[in-house]
Amino acid sequence: MTLNDKLYKILIQGDSWKTILSGLGVTVRISLFALLLGTILGALVCLLRTRKNRVLRSVGAVYIAILRGTPVLMLLLLLFYGVLARTGLKPVTIAVLTFALNVSAHVAELLRSALEAADRGQAEAARTLGFSAWDTFRLVTLPQVLRFAKPVYQSTIVNLIQWTGVVGYVTITDLTRVINNTASRTMQPLLTIIIGMLIYLALSYIVFGLFALSDRLRKKRVSA
Repeated sequence: MTLNDKLYKILIQGDSWKTILSGLGVTVRISLFALLLGTILGALVCLLRTRKNRVLRSVGAVYIAILRGTPVLMLLLLLFYGVLARTGLKPVTIAVLTFALNVSAHVAELLRSALEAADRGQAEAARTLGFSAWDTFRLVTLPQVLRFAKPVYQSTIVNLIQWTGVVGYVTITDLTRVINNTASRTMQPLLTIIIGMLIYLALSYIVFGLFALSDRLRKKRVSA
């Protein structure tokens, strides 16, 4: 069997490409919603970690320690088969919640690190010049935080996309499960898995490209 025949069997025969696109869509949706929810939760947990109240700081620290130290697959299984088993929630919804919790712990820690790295002297200077606390944060501190956090946040997104490959364990037909099923059906595991890896690689480079584009646009605004 030639390479073209193998590719036809994997990608075209029986509308396989539609199944692959469907699995890809599930992966992208889970990743996007988990990222959005996880980022919001992470910002709230970061707020706890930076409070003066020792109890609140401890709550935030325990939250981060547990979720960063727990394998995401184990967390997914715990929520799907245990905590949320009788809630009637769809598997995709539980997957989004799982990854959002995991992402929130990483986002909270990277935001806290970025806040500590921000130049407090600039914030103090802004307050001296009459800026309100909100304006100081919005115009002085926040841009620094975003600049420091961006590289790690980019890696967090790529990791999230890769982590979603475990959702097949809870009956979700994502990209990884589709690739696995296609490999079994066509009896072409090596080539099929390589195609799957290339798709995930493309998703990662789309993320890298979007961040690179945002950096270019920011530089253009600054230089304009």
